[in-house]
Amino acid sequence: MIRLDRVTKQFPGGTTAVDDLSLTAPTGKITVLVGPSGCGKTTTLRMINRMIEPTSGTITIDDQDVSALDAAELRRGIGYVIQHGGLFPHRTVERNVASVPLLLGHDKKKSIARARELLELVGIDPGLGRRYPSQLSGGQQQRVGVARALAADPPVMLMDEPFSAVDPVVREQLQDEFLRLQGELGKTIVLVTHDIDEAIKLGDHIAVLAVGGRLAQVASPHQLLTHPADTFVADFLGKDRGYRALGFDGAEVPLHHESTVVLRDGAITDPAPHDDPWTLVVDESGHPLGWASTDRLGQITASDELALGGTLARRDGSLRSALDAALSSPSRRGVVVDDSGTLVGTCRAHQVLSVIEEQERPEEERVPAHEGGEGGDDGLDPRAPR
Repeated sequence: MIRLDRVTKQFPGGTTAVDDLSLTAPTGKITVLVGPSGCGKTTTLRMINRMIEPTSGTITIDDQDVSALDAAELRRGIGYVIQHGGLFPHRTVERNVASVPLLLGHDKKKSIARARELLELVGIDPGLGRRYPSQLSGGQQQRVGVARALAADPPVMLMDEPFSAVDPVVREQLQDEFLRLQGELGKTIVLVTHDIDEAIKLGDHIAVLAVGGRLAQVASPHQLLTHPADTFVADFLGKDRGYRALGFDGAEVPLHHESTVVLRDGAITDPAPHDDPWTLVVDESGHPLGWASTDRLGQITASDELALGGTLARRDGSLRSALDAALSSPSRRGVVVDDSGTLVGTCRAHQVLSVIEEQERPEEERVPAHEGGEGGDDGLDPRAPR
């Protein structure tokens, strides 16, 4: 557990970067510091590992006052990840990862072997270990930075905008990989970001800081979205916070059977004409490939781009994913899959909204989804497409 108790940092000239901050980062959880530029996020992070000394207050890690510890020894026991990976350009990738274990006096052969294991863990081919950072993509460098932070198996990790230097697609991949790793390793993590969506996705707890380093609110992502403490927090969260809060709400939504065609051996099988302008194309295993214009079915080949939409919703997923799947689909029918990625049916935006409205009613007045008259417009059981 990391605890900050009435921590203040004033720089020469009188600028207050952090003001009387009290905050706890629980063991084994991800605590995210978020807020506008100049709110003291990075200063707070750097005070934890004593790269910056606080003006007043105390910081403890597992009840040990960090000011009483040797600064270099403290930092070797804390994983630290920054933007762009912060890798040593003159060292190979595997040597970068092995840096801290070697500093701690660990056996060289074992340290390199451990580095290769960690590269594989974060999704880097160990064969790239003998390359230099400049020979890797930005996303690969960020993964190496995470591997290096994990090399000495630290109980605590500090991460300063770790995924901000890559494009949105790679960033999402890195976030997903990071959550997978955290699920396996259970580190105590303090992460800084300016992106509220990233904070909501990654954080178990989110601390919103205002300019001047004042703590505006600390809460779980769902609590933050549904009950912002004041106007500042509400404005920082943005105007679509109600929609984002749906990402934490799961519910059964009506599902519909969907007529499909199969792309087999590079061509559509049995492209029978019908009135619907859109037809869903699946592979031989029933995995959705995308929507195609019905009048072009006979011309579709394996090399064609199919419009799947922005989201595939999971059958047991959130209301947000179901609604987004419907709204982003060119057919306005959200594609719903099971855990193996196999099609189970489609959903409609207006019916997802009906479920949301139903959740707002007192429990004794709620109508089960299959009794509400909003079921399959094709006459099928809306709960279980066949």
